[in-house]
Amino acid sequence: MIEAILSTLSGWIIWIIAKLGYTGVVVSMAIESACIPFPSEIIMPFAGYLVWKGEMSLLLVTLAGTVGNVLGSWVAYGAGYYGGRPFLEKYGRFLLISVNDLDRSDRWFLKYGDAVIFFSRLMPVVRTFISLPAGISKMNLTRFTIYTFLGSAPWCFGLAYVGLKLGEHWNTLQPYFHEFDLVIGIVLLVLLAIFIWKHWPQKGHGSL
Repeated sequence: MIEAILSTLSGWIIWIIAKLGYTGVVVSMAIESACIPFPSEIIMPFAGYLVWKGEMSLLLVTLAGTVGNVLGSWVAYGAGYYGGRPFLEKYGRFLLISVNDLDRSDRWFLKYGDAVIFFSRLMPVVRTFISLPAGISKMNLTRFTIYTFLGSAPWCFGLAYVGLKLGEHWNTLQPYFHEFDLVIGIVLLVLLAIFIWKHWPQKGHGSL
């Protein structure tokens, strides 16, 4: 089951990038940044592999991924900006966003200011959802865009570079990919179960 889900998701991402090239990287990374579970950890390394094959440029792949991140972040930012905290307090449970998450986001902005956008873009998982509190807090869109771009660029470059270096050893590593996929799938499911358990609304605990 796990292998089938990962295989389908990975296959779709690979197909999009293989067919659409740089546009596929932009679209895939935009989906990821719009709070939709579309792993950049698959998108950018595969693009990096195509760089190794000579079909893409590392610089343009990085730029495409970064632009996609900015576009997707605008969508999430808009949801927070126009929906506001009341909207997320009412419907956030459907996205597994709790009141505690919103409170924590408020504290981040109070403590670190707008710079939290830059540093969050360098962190797995958090980077996907940080645009929501930015919109809720009515952060200046220009600064939000600049910080998102600057924070996303090294993330995209790093993952693409990993794919590039793996490409050099593709034939050597290929026999182990099956085992790696299964282990990664199990870890992701465990983390997802923990996340849902901690965020699922419960009566008498300030649930949404």
